[in-house]
Amino acid sequence: MSVIIEKDIEFKLEFDEEELINKIVKYISNYFNNEFDLQVNVLLTDNENIHKINKEYRNIDSETDVLSFPAIEYEIPGDLSFIDEDDVMYFDLDTDELIFGDIILSIDRVKTQAKEYGHSEYREFAFLITHSMLHLFGFDHIEESDREIMEAHQKKIMDELEIYR
Repeated sequence: MSVIIEKDIEFKLEFDEEELINKIVKYISNYFNNEFDLQVNVLLTDNENIHKINKEYRNIDSETDVLSFPAIEYEIPGDLSFIDEDDVMYFDLDTDELIFGDIILSIDRVKTQAKEYGHSEYREFAFLITHSMLHLFGFDHIEESDREIMEAHQKKIMDELEIYR
């Protein structure tokens, strides 16, 4: 499994963000009984840059906390059984890893939302990575029924990782 983490800003958190990202990506991969080695790209940025990316790729002219760009279109969220390991369109041919998607996270929003919600930056960061990984696994929250399913997974994962509000 490769988690490629890039930082396009200088910042300091009170925890090892790379260790936390790797822990969550690995945990969620196992949570869904994934048998493939995943390749996930994570960009840690600020409000200005995530605003530009949100406008360019989603045509939404505002900042956001996290963006998720799945590389896979799912029939059933969380179910990768339709992928054949011989299907080269899904895999990095150099590493044989499943190209899973991109996460872009605003460190500015991690800090402000942690204060707004009255919990730690660690908890907010972990929640946003978890939320984004669920998007990479095909979950969404547009429809109420889908939102309930996604939130149930988020809560269960955070509880199992013992990361509480």
